[in-house]
Amino acid sequence: MPDVAAVELAKDRIDVGHYTNRWDDAEAFWGRTIGLAYEELLKVGGGVHQHRFGLRGSVCKVNAARAELASAPTAFRRLLIADDSLDASSLLLDPDGTEVELVPSRDGGVTGLGVVWGTNDVDELGRLLGEGFGASDEGEGRWRLGTSVLALVQDPAVAPVEGMFARGFRYLTVQVRDVRAAHAHLLDVGWTEGRSPVKLGETAFISFVRDPGGSWIEVSQRASLTGPLPDDV
Repeated sequence: MPDVAAVELAKDRIDVGHYTNRWDDAEAFWGRTIGLAYEELLKVGGGVHQHRFGLRGSVCKVNAARAELASAPTAFRRLLIADDSLDASSLLLDPDGTEVELVPSRDGGVTGLGVVWGTNDVDELGRLLGEGFGASDEGEGRWRLGTSVLALVQDPAVAPVEGMFARGFRYLTVQVRDVRAAHAHLLDVGWTEGRSPVKLGETAFISFVRDPGGSWIEVSQRASLTGPLPDDV
């Protein structure tokens, strides 16, 4: 396996990103039904307000868009959330149809957050996660990135993912120490560029990469985790 030192995680779990035109319903679902604590609002431009909920150390980012969002394929099939109080799993749907499963803690190895991810090549996506992000192979298609579990599901008919700006569960975020080094390394091992690194004020330095099916992964260097950001050069 190639050297993965370029991708040093700044947080030991992933975050998840959704888009919606139904903020009032989404607020009720994530805040009251799921019971997540609201953390902050970020105005990210383009008529989008990002509402951030705490999720067992991860962040559930609900991007409320003013413009009408299309329905489009996503390979992120289900969000898994561990709940220490449960003895059995409970499957819910968010207002945009995303499957959200509350599972007993450690069921399927999930101690915080997990994602079921459809792909037409489990082996290749697993290689990209391992060589790119240093994820560990736990067998049966499960990879652990920090403390988060990515359950890869073989699906030869999975539809290619196009743009990120559509309804539902659209992207994952990985927090890193050095976004430029991480981005370059990910391209070297076979991820496709979605967006080159860009600085968002003094808050974050982000980029996007994509897997062979087109799924979007945000690579983020957030000042609150890593300290002052480098210049955008």
